[in-house]
Order: sequence, then structure tokens, then C-alpha cells
Amino acid sequence: MDGRSEFLCGVVEGFYGRPWSMEQRKVLFQWMQRWELNTYLYGPKDDLKHRLLWREVYSPEEEGQLRTLIVESEKRGLRFVYSLSPGQDIVFSSSCDLSLLKRKLRQVSKLGCQAFAILFDDIDHSLCQADSQAFSSFAHAQVSVANEIYRFLGEPPVFLFCPTGSKVISRELSVEGLSEVQSVLQRPPLVWDNLHANDYDSRRLFLGPFKGRYPQLATQLRGLLLNPNCEFEANYIPLHTLGTWYRTGREEKKGKKRGEGGEGNEEHQYCPEMALSTALHDWMEELSQPLQPGCLCVCVRVCGCVGVWVVLKRSQLSLISTVHPDVDSDLSEGGDREEREKKLHNNQFQQGPGQPRSPGGVLCVGKAPLSESQIRLLVGLHYLPHEHGPSAQRLLQDLTWLKEHCHLVSANDKKGPPQKAEEWRGRAAGFLGVCEEIAALHSSVVSGVRKAVLYDLYPYVWDLRNTALVAKAFICWLGCGTTTGAELLGVESEPWVFKGGVSGELQMLLPIGSNSELFSHPPPLFPTSRLYNIRPYHNKDKAELYCMVRQLQQGAQGSPDSSPAHPDLIGDRCLGPCLTLCPEYSMVLEDELGVCGCVLGVVDVRSFAKRCQTCWMPAMRDKYPPRTGHANSQEVLQQMEEDQGEYPDSLLYHFPSQLRLDALPDLVDISVTRCLLTALLTALKANGSHGVFCEMQPTDRMRLDFLTKLGFLEIIRGEALHRAGVVLGRLL
Repeated sequence: MDGRSEFLCGVVEGFYGRPWSMEQRKVLFQWMQRWELNTYLYGPKDDLKHRLLWREVYSPEEEGQLRTLIVESEKRGLRFVYSLSPGQDIVFSSSCDLSLLKRKLRQVSKLGCQAFAILFDDIDHSLCQADSQAFSSFAHAQVSVANEIYRFLGEPPVFLFCPTGSKVISRELSVEGLSEVQSVLQRPPLVWDNLHANDYDSRRLFLGPFKGRYPQLATQLRGLLLNPNCEFEANYIPLHTLGTWYRTGREEKKGKKRGEGGEGNEEHQYCPEMALSTALHDWMEELSQPLQPGCLCVCVRVCGCVGVWVVLKRSQLSLISTVHPDVDSDLSEGGDREEREKKLHNNQFQQGPGQPRSPGGVLCVGKAPLSESQIRLLVGLHYLPHEHGPSAQRLLQDLTWLKEHCHLVSANDKKGPPQKAEEWRGRAAGFLGVCEEIAALHSSVVSGVRKAVLYDLYPYVWDLRNTALVAKAFICWLGCGTTTGAELLGVESEPWVFKGGVSGELQMLLPIGSNSELFSHPPPLFPTSRLYNIRPYHNKDKAELYCMVRQLQQGAQGSPDSSPAHPDLIGDRCLGPCLTLCPEYSMVLEDELGVCGCVLGVVDVRSFAKRCQTCWMPAMRDKYPPRTGHANSQEVLQQMEEDQGEYPDSLLYHFPSQLRLDALPDLVDISVTRCLLTALLTALKANGSHGVFCEMQPTDRMRLDFLTKLGFLEIIRGEALHRAGVVLGRLL
């Protein structure tokens, strides 16, 4: 490679996944010009004619797009490098394949491209029989083709040859390590840096600074190109700090030439933290661009259409629950739906024009942009492959410590010093506070950033919000002192080992964390900024929960309350036994308007059934005596008796626990219902349960589908139960 005076520093679009759009690349070129980067390498793995169909030439329309990209890069003072990746199926000794390779590169050369790269990364290192006879080694075959193409193109000033290195993502690049590479190659190498690449893990995003690469590396390198996140808008800070790194190294080199350099010259030393602070400030200005004013609306992404959004007016929000019905077939259009939405609607307008809007509202109505602390939290939670930010480190350390020391607040530990229990509760309060900040961050991202940024960041912020909901509920449950500590310890390993980043590590710290199907789901098509919370049941929740199940029952039957004289009748049947006899396994889902769902659990069905017969049913017979003469109450009382029917020993041996799930129909993001169920399974697992089941009607298709996606399987049909239900179970 000639032209050694210029250090090539910039971006390689070389990830697996949907390539960036032409408009995004134009924005990228603006960023690169602003930050004084100089090189862009085109090589998206999922561009068919770059890799899989590399032999095919571009159509006239594709030629036009590529020519536009080359011209645009030249306008910004950038070097455009076109790469081709033929390594998957090329026959190195085939003159035909070599001719097709030349034809393709000749076509691109005629479009104005003057810099090229041949990529042999991520391929099988074995040779076919013909190549084995023609070449002494795999490296020999690659070099032979590369040299042939280099001469064919007229020995261009920039021609890159890229095999796969020993490590995909290096924590650090040192001068010593690169000196060894340079001695072998007998020339300075150019580094394809995957530090911020996230195409290997769909739950990870890297917003941290360019780090672990010292500016002094420039003396050992021909260049460095960063292969960043697949999500374009997530790359502002990585590329901003890369520019700072490049300029720092360049200025340091100039200073040494003037005799100003030295180890103590801090002006020319790259500091990732300082570079991050500068990038954060600039990104805040980018994100603070005003949202489009106008009518009340929520932005939603159309299913199956990349980057396509529609605007729903307030009157259309009710359609969301119809398109995405909740998990319970009883959750039809409940009677309180209009009342809840009216209450929410009124809350939006009770504040004066000078007052800040309360967090977590459903509508995107000009909410303030993210604060600096929120952006720092966002970056800290999605930092770097080998390193978490301060907020993420604290979150994981606190959860680990709270698990290990939960005996300090256990009801079984009467001898512990009170100050130790206070220490636990103080640290728990800090952990819960960070979880609440994550929920608020999710709300602010939905309603306070541009749609392009929302589209790229939302899946990751949503995923972490959901995991934090479960972790928060688990710590709240531990704080109630009901744990036996049977299954609290998770898998211990170094950070960044588990897939999923911070969200995955939080998950693995939970007793139920190894069950990935409970946590890995696609984000909803309808982002909502509504704030949700999952917590243990309190006695004050009983009236609201009873009201909820009564309204759900009315909606399912399509008739008014058939027993107005006994408003607690439905609640006593559906919820009463669990709320009274084992409230420690009851979880509540709430939003800004109050309770909107619950899940009830029984850790040991056998002992629970005995307690129902000896305690609960006698109380119900006293509460609803036959002399009232109300036929419906007597019918429900008889149903209560049937509900306590025995389950086969074969079922209870494998699935000793039971659950019931209820939620209102106006949940735009039904993923919180999965979180609610997962929170209960976490508590059951923590106290030693190894299996749980749920009984429902066979016609309840939505609930059946919901539980099946979470790993539940049909165990028993009605004939074995002597009633019309079906039992689904899953191991924990």
C-alpha cells in the first residue's frame, strides 16, 4: 500500500445484519468530516453482491447508488474503499472465478472508486481438491489472488487484504503486540477493529468510548478502521471518541517533531473518560433537537416494515389492544377501560403550561429531551464488550451482594444484628433506585428522542427495562423476609461472559436466569412510555384486585354483575385463597393509574389444598350462608369446592407449585405480563420449587399461546381432572 504519509482512520461498515441506508451513510460522512476521520470502507456482510453473490455485477440502479456514495464521500474529503468478500466459495485456482472477480472490481472502478479491499474473513480454512494441488497452503492461495487483483487494478495507492485475526475483539491493542505483527508482515498493518461491533449478540449495544488502543499505535500501524454497532444511531459516541483518539495521536506526533513531546505532555494524551464527556455533551445537543409539534400521538412501527412508522391519534389507541390482545381470554374490553384512559387523558392536561409533565405518560407530546444523567446512565448500561460502566457495575454488584446476604432480612434469621438488616435494606433501596431510573430512562427514550434514535435504541432499552422489572420485584420479595434461600445462588463468572450484556448478567443472577425463553422476546411493535412496576402484594391491594377480576369476569360474560349483593364473590373464588393463605407468592403489576394485573402462586399445592379445606372453605360457608337464598352465590360456592379438587400425584411430583395470572386488557406492552409471570417463577424457584402448573379452559387460546411461548407444555386434559380444564406445566 502506497501513500504512506496518511494514517487511514475511519469506519468500516462490515457487520452482519441489515446494512445502513444511503441517507444514514450520508449522515455518517458528515460526522466523519466533522471529527476529521478520513476513510470509509464499504463491506456490509448482508449486502448480497458483496459476499454471497459476489460474482454478480451491479444493476444500473445499484451502480447509481454506489456512484452517489463515492461522490458524496469525496465531497466530504473521505477516502472510499470498496471491499469484496469472495472467500466463502471462491475456487482460488479457477481462472473463471478470477475473471468474475476482476469483472466486478472493474465495474466499481469505472464508477470512480480508487481504493479497494479483498476480504477473506470468517471463512473455512480448508481448500478444495483443485486448490490443494495448486497451492501449498491456505495463505498461499489468498496471497496469490490478492496479488493478481492488485496488479490488475493498476496497483492502486490503497489496496487492503484482510484475513481473520486470532481474536475477534481485542480488549487492548499494545505497541508490543503490533510490533510482532509488523515484523512478520514486514510492513505496518491496518487494523479492522471490532471493539464496538455487536452483530454477534442481539441483546448487546456498545455506546462507550473508543478505549484500549493507545494513540502511540499510529507509529506501528498503517491505519485503523472501526467496525461499529449495527444500529447506526448508536455509533455517535464511538465514532466521536475515535476522532478524538486519532486527532490526539496526530497532534502528539506533530509535537514530537517540534520537540514538544514527552511523557508528561498531557495536552497530547488521549483520555477515554474526557473524550466520552465531550462526546456526551455533543450527543445531547443532537438528541435535543425539538420533536415535531402537533396533535397528541404515539409513534409505532409497522410490523415487518423496516423503518416504517405511523402516527396513531389518541382515539386510535384502543385499537392497539385489539391488534395485540392480552394473554387472558377473560381480558376483553373491561368496563374500566374507558375510565382508566379518561383518567390518564385528564392527567395530561391538569398541569399548567409552565409545569413539567409527569414521567411515563403514554403519549409523545413534546416531552423534554433526555437529561445528561440519563444519557450517562444509558451509556453506562451499554458500555463496552469487556467493561461495564459505573451504573452497570453498581447494579450487578448490588444484586450479587443482596442475594448473598438475604438471610439478614429473612424471617428465619432472628439472631442477626439489626444494623446488618438495615445495611441490607439500605443497599436494596439503592438497587431499587437504579431500577427505577432504568424504567424512567425507557420512558424518556420512547417519548423524548427522534424516531430514528428510538428505532435503534428501543429494543435494548426495553430489554433491560424488563429484566430490571423482574430483578426489582425479586429484591422487593426478598425484603419481605419470606425466602428459605434454597435456590438463590446463580452461575458465577467474569462479566461479559454471558450473552446479553448487563441484561443477560442480571438475568443470570436470578434463580430462574438460566431459562432464556422467559427473557428473550422481540420488542413490541408499539413502543409506549408508560411506567410499570412489579412488586409483592400488600393487603391494601385486595379491594382493587377484587374489582379487577370482577370487571374481567363481566367482560368475559358480556353481562352486568350477576351478584350485586355480594361484590366480593368473584374475587373470593379467583383470588381469595391465595391472597389469604399464601400472600407471599402474590405479585402485583401496576402503572401510573394503579393496579393493572396480578399473578398468584402456591409453592406446595398439597399443603395448600389441606389449608383451604380446613380454613378457607369454612370461612366462605359462613360468609355466604344458604339462607341468603341467592342462587348465584350458592353456585359460586359450589365452584369453590370444585376448585379445590385433587390433582394426580404424578402431576404434583414434577410440578408441585401452581399459579394464576390476570391482567387488564389495556396493556399496550404485553411484555410486562411476561415479566410479572417471571417474577413469580423467580420467587417459587428461590424457595425450592422445581415445577409449576396452571389450569385453564381449553377454549382460552390466547392464554394457552402465551404460556406455550414461555416454555409451558400441556400435561393433563379434562378427562383426567374430572372437569373441563386443561393443565399446562413447566419445570423450573
